[in-house]
Amino acid sequence: MSDTMQSLDQLSALKTAAPEAPQYTKKVDKFGRAYATGKRKDAVARVWIKPGTGKVTVNTREVEVYFARPVLRMMIQQPIVAAARQGQYDVICTVAGGGLSGQAGAVRHGISKALTNFEPELRGVLKKGGFLTRDSRVVERKKYGKAKARRSFQFSKR
Repeated sequence: MSDTMQSLDQLSALKTAAPEAPQYTKKVDKFGRAYATGKRKDAVARVWIKPGTGKVTVNTREVEVYFARPVLRMMIQQPIVAAARQGQYDVICTVAGGGLSGQAGAVRHGISKALTNFEPELRGVLKKGGFLTRDSRVVERKKYGKAKARRSFQFSKR
């Protein structure tokens, strides 16, 4: 039993070093693009970013044509604005499934992940803004004996 501690000083000296934060590396393909997959509701977006002039293409169409509502376009630009990289990256993405709102959320999630793959030092800024977290809320399924997921049919006493 010689391993027993005699004082608190010995106990503090026994502390182990805190584990280091993982080191993230730049991940790009042979064309110099960073890739990521973004998801929201039923929508899935495949996103590639590369250094450029800030052009955003969604399903081979301009972002102004595909996402006509300004709110959706603003939503897509949020991670780029938060990282202060406006006009520095071209974004090419293909998105499928869900509606326009879910697709815009999926593209935003994909852009955020692709930015961290291209510039790992941006991870802290994007994480703090909540852009790297996948919003897991999906539509609840319809149950039998119900009009919708939870809505009951109208009750009539007679």
